[in-house]
Parts: sequence; structure tokens; C-alpha cells
Amino acid sequence: MSSTIVIEQMCVILILVSIGVYLYKRKIVDKTVSQRISVIIIDICNPAMILASALSGGIKAGHKELLTAILIGFAFYLGLVILGALIPFILRSGKASRRFYTMMTVYTNIGFIGIPVTKALLPEKAMLYVVICNVIYALLFYTHGITVLSEGREKMNLKNVFSPGTIMAVISLLVIWFDLKPPAVISSSVSHIGNATVFLSMALLGVNIARSKVGEGFRDIRLWGFILIRLIMVPVGVFFLLRAVGCKDVMVLGFSLMAMMPVGNLPLIQAEKTGEETETLSKAIAMTTLVSMATITLLMILFTSKGIGITI
Repeated sequence: MSSTIVIEQMCVILILVSIGVYLYKRKIVDKTVSQRISVIIIDICNPAMILASALSGGIKAGHKELLTAILIGFAFYLGLVILGALIPFILRSGKASRRFYTMMTVYTNIGFIGIPVTKALLPEKAMLYVVICNVIYALLFYTHGITVLSEGREKMNLKNVFSPGTIMAVISLLVIWFDLKPPAVISSSVSHIGNATVFLSMALLGVNIARSKVGEGFRDIRLWGFILIRLIMVPVGVFFLLRAVGCKDVMVLGFSLMAMMPVGNLPLIQAEKTGEETETLSKAIAMTTLVSMATITLLMILFTSKGIGITI
């Protein structure tokens, strides 16, 4: 992939995001509509896009390769959990906000943003690594995540792991593992539903950016330190580590792209649900989402440049 293609695809994404900003400014999409569209994306469109990728035949992986990817996925999140425990001390955050920085480090937006961006930038096979990350993410959030966020007051809830997205991700892994071929009417229907994901999710991202107080985040020096570590140093580390252990190029780029994702919404939703302070999370989501448009573009150009040697 040339740098021109990366820039072109990111420009497409920015145009779609701009449409969302326009829709919010014209009061066509408000907070209520935004919440309802979010449910459609998270529970219907995103899961359909994941399954459509598996059914299309574009994801070809032998059992050994699939198991290797799953092991790397668990290692990837183990590393994020360890970093999440360390980063509040690295950034010298106050005791009250340490758990938020831990959540921000581990639980990024690999679904809402990660799925459509992967679809736009990488070959279809890369969706396999997105699927794996989404399954592990769900397992972690409702065990490790809610425990950290509530400081042990709230118990793990494995029932919440089984969201439509997680269920569809598991089904997709089974489709790939057993090379299942459903009737054409099923594949076609799932594909049409999944095709709506990129536009809806990117437009809604624009709505969320327009609603947020991005300016406050830009004045937070500690947040800039977080961005340097989490959105730049971590992806670079993942890239070169996976290259060093001999992973295939698409796998390297897939996991590296997942490491570039901005802070996710799920920790904020959980914090609001339990009455926690949400200012730190809100600023981080808005700022990292906006900055990630630049960091993803620059890092993907770097990772696919001739000097690095990645070709897809």
C-alpha cells in the first residue's frame, strides 16, 4: 500500500466525519438520534460487517494461523493491561484519576472506529484480527474493566460479555475455522447491512466530535503525554515486535492498527451508569479521537513505506 492510498482513504474518512459535524450543526442529528444510531451501529451494522467479511471468503486462515492470531491477541491485551497499571504512575496522574487512565489505555475504540477504518485501509483478511480483538475486549471489559473502574465495588458480569457484537465475532471465527458456506440470500443480506457501517459510524463520529469539548483536552498536558505513549509509542512497539517474531505482514498491520485506536466510549458509558466522574474520560475520548485521525494516517504511511518493508 502506497502512502497515497493511505492518505486518500483517510481523506474519505474525514469527509464522512465532516458530514456528521454538518448534520449536528444543522440540528438534523441531536443527542437522542445519535444514541439511537449508535445502537443500530453497535448491535446490527458492526456485527454484520464482521460476519460479512468472514462469509465473503476474503479471510483465509488455516487452523494454525488462527490459533496463532488468537494467542497474539491475548498477548496484545496482556501487554495493555500491564501498561494500563503503569501509565498512571508514568504520567503522575492524581490518585482519583488513575483508574481512568488505566481504562483509557486498555479499552480503546476497536469496534466503532476500528472496524470501519480497518475495512477502509487494509485487506479484508485483516478483519480477522479485529474480530479476535473484539472478542478479547468484551471478555476483559466485563471482568477486569468494571473491577478497575469501580475499584472493586462492582462484581464481574459475564452475562454482559455476550453482546450482539461479541456473539457475531465468535460466529465469524467459527465460520472461518470450519469454512462454512451459508445460502447466498444470507450472505447477501448480511453484506448489505454491513455496508452501512462505514458511513454511519464515521458520520456519527463527526456528531460526537461536534458535541464534545475538544478545546479543554488540548490544554491538558498530561493528556498529550498519554497520546504520545498510547497512540504513537505503543503502535510502533507492537509493529516492530510482531515484525521481529516473524508475523505475516497483514497480521502485523492489523494488530498495529488496533493499537492506534482512540479511547473508547464503553468506559464512559459504564462510568455514567455508576455515577462516576466522567470529565477525564470525556476529554480523552474527544481529543484522542480527533488526534488519531492524524496519527493513524502518519503511522500507516510509515508502516507501509518502502524503507520499513511492509507490502500488502
